[in-house]
Amino acid sequence: MLTKITPTIGNILIAEPFMLDESFKRSVVLLVNSSEEGDLGYIINYTSDLLLNEALEECPNAFLPIYYGGPAETDVLNFIHCCPDKIPDGVPIGNGLFWGGDFGIMKSQINNFSVKEGEIRFFMGYTGWGPKQLATEIERNEWIVSDHFDPSLILEDSDIDTWKECIINLGERFAHIANFPEDPQLN
Repeated sequence: MLTKITPTIGNILIAEPFMLDESFKRSVVLLVNSSEEGDLGYIINYTSDLLLNEALEECPNAFLPIYYGGPAETDVLNFIHCCPDKIPDGVPIGNGLFWGGDFGIMKSQINNFSVKEGEIRFFMGYTGWGPKQLATEIERNEWIVSDHFDPSLILEDSDIDTWKECIINLGERFAHIANFPEDPQLN
């Protein structure tokens, strides 16, 4: 097994370098819920072509990007944030991050420019696993589990290669993986 960490809420899952599934190729998933019924997370490094003002007509001046959270329920908007003082009722997921919260207050805070990019990230869709499905995929080395990451990686939009950065942050043992080509036939 690549990692000894059992995935828990607030961990990130890093796709193995040669994952063939196009929905998860070189993806990084933030795990936000884990129970006997299964696991749920959001892909943090796939930007969609959609902006928040296009998805929420109540927020006409919100030009914030929406990320592709995963292939399940791609018509549902979710969010992660770091400002529970501005958006109450979010579920703490660790590292100062919160999942969801009062949707009406969130819209009001966005419209008042009280919550800004870098404090919140929106997702359409999610990534989900049934009971023990994620554990099986981890056993097959499809995912590397990490509990070490900078929360700004989740919230701030940057030009860095998030997948590569997460691999490098795992340490020397994994650093060589960051340079693997996407197509193993190119080696």
